[in-house]
Amino acid sequence: MTDEQLAGGCVKGDPIAQKALYQQFARKMMSICMRYAHNRDQAQDILQDGFVKVFQKIDHYRGEGPLGGWIARTMVNTALDHIRRNKPYDHSLDLTEAEHLHSEDEHVLSGMTTDELMEMIQTLPTGYRTVFNLFAIEGYPHKDIAEMLGISENTSKSQFMKARAYLRKLLPKEAAAQYGLQHEG
Repeated sequence: MTDEQLAGGCVKGDPIAQKALYQQFARKMMSICMRYAHNRDQAQDILQDGFVKVFQKIDHYRGEGPLGGWIARTMVNTALDHIRRNKPYDHSLDLTEAEHLHSEDEHVLSGMTTDELMEMIQTLPTGYRTVFNLFAIEGYPHKDIAEMLGISENTSKSQFMKARAYLRKLLPKEAAAQYGLQHEG
C-alpha cells in the first residue's frame, strides 16, 4: 500500500489499513521512542500513545511529505508530552554556568556503533537526553527546542553541552568495561 492508501484507509477506520500502517512503522517509531524514554516499558507507553494520536489525527496528513516523517513527528511530540509532564528542566542552569563543559573534540563518539551510542544516550538524565535527541539526532535548532519544551534557548544549549560532556565522561568507562579494564576516577 502507498502512503496515501494507508492514510486514506485509516481515515475511513479500515482495520486492515490500520494494521498495515502499524506493522510498517512500529519498529522505526519504537527506536524513536527509545531515544526519549528511560526504559523499554516507558518507550512502549509512548509508542502506544503516539499511535493512538496517529490514528486520531490521520486526517491531518496531507501527503505533502512521507507518511513516516509525519508519524515520526507525532512520536517525538508524544515523547515530549511525556517528558514535560515530569518537568526535568526545573533544575537547569543557565548557559554561562555550563560553558566550561564545551570541548573542541568533536570526534569523541565517532568510533562507536549506533547501538553503543544509543545505550549511552539512554543513561542521560531526561533533560539532557531530550535536548540531545532533538538537537543532535532530530536536527532541531535550539530556538525551536526551547519553544517545544517551554525553556529558554540558553537552557537548551546548556542541556546539550551537559549531555555531550556526560557522554564524554561515559566513554572511557564504556571502553574500559569493553576491554575488561578498571576505570579509575
